[in-house]
Amino acid sequence: MKVLIVNTFDRGGAGSACLRLHTGLLQAGIDSKVLLKTNHKKTPKTYILKPQKESVTTFQKIVRKFENALKAFGFLKRKPIPEKNNFLKNRDRRFEFFSFPDANFDITSSKLYQEADIINLHWVADFLDYKSFFEKNTKPVVWTLHDMNPFTGGEHYEEDYLGIDKSGYPIKRIRSKAEESIFAEIIKIKKRALAGVQNLTIITPSEWLAKEAKKSEVFNSFPIHCIPNGLDSEFFKPRNKSFSRELLNIPKDKKVILFVADSISNNRKGFVFLKEAFQQMQMNDVLLCAIGNKTEALESTGNIIELGPINDERLMSVAFTAADVFVIPSLMDNLPNTVIESLMCGTPVIGFPTGGITEMVQRGVNGLLANEISVNALNETLNDFLITIDTFDRDRIRRDAIRKYDLKVQAKSYIHLFENILKP
Repeated sequence: MKVLIVNTFDRGGAGSACLRLHTGLLQAGIDSKVLLKTNHKKTPKTYILKPQKESVTTFQKIVRKFENALKAFGFLKRKPIPEKNNFLKNRDRRFEFFSFPDANFDITSSKLYQEADIINLHWVADFLDYKSFFEKNTKPVVWTLHDMNPFTGGEHYEEDYLGIDKSGYPIKRIRSKAEESIFAEIIKIKKRALAGVQNLTIITPSEWLAKEAKKSEVFNSFPIHCIPNGLDSEFFKPRNKSFSRELLNIPKDKKVILFVADSISNNRKGFVFLKEAFQQMQMNDVLLCAIGNKTEALESTGNIIELGPINDERLMSVAFTAADVFVIPSLMDNLPNTVIESLMCGTPVIGFPTGGITEMVQRGVNGLLANEISVNALNETLNDFLITIDTFDRDRIRRDAIRKYDLKVQAKSYIHLFENILKP
């Protein structure tokens, strides 16, 4: 069985997840290859697809040259900014990535595509051209969703909140008419591209995302399976706590709360709620450590430490080991890799009752969930944890995580699904 995994990048949460699956498939003896738009790592059997070359005739070249000359002398006005670019330019920067369903790539032209028995799409924003791909595709396709974008009107998460009010509650977002118009048009394009498609199967890492996909206009007619992401339990495992803190220059006599995100300023990741809740605690023996790209929203002080971005998996396991608890205050999330990483290292998790996080955290067993999305609720949950900190069995947390999220478990589930799809 030849599997082709398709992903835009080889970094970020989705990039790491698909490369881990690729490794798991290879270890299980499957002929797996990965097709990328861009790469930064040297992962075996990963390949780059170049964009399509624009076909321009000699006459078109002459016309363009003439138009450019006229523009230079002011005789011809420059073209206005397309609606697409104008929309992105005016979009609130606090929101996450937004992508359109078109791209200048033909995945079906790749030799790897032609050799494959089954195609496993992952995070393919700005890489998959919906219209041309599904018109030309002749292979069974399994699409692993890492967020909501494949079935939304362009957003990767349909964020309901933007900002925080004076009482510590999230501010309800109001969508503009321009947004609603763009969203509706993109959903139409996606529905038209998938009309009549018979060979598509959807995988979601969380039951929450499966329900959202099933409710959508785009995917409601396709089979949907839930298979959690997997991790190599030999990479993410408990280290020596004392040495871990020494390595990261974290005091050994403090309780440590850990926050991890690609960007600390990401609105959806909710760091502002954690920061406010932590500041309310006013405990000298508790530290907040944040891992992620630097931002003005966080300043290192006596009890808040910014560790910056960490891209090495072993070093991340050191950070999780050094922490007493990992807090993920996301306002919306799928099945966060960081939660799995923390649990694999035996570190309890605290989060808001949202998305796939509710499927991962068992109250009092491997962590705690706040009663609602608010600063006060998170503050109460942090205090409850510190009171009951000794009741959490880190060995049990790790054992349960391995049973659910070990890479071998994920790879076995994918192989079983692929085999069933490929049966005559």
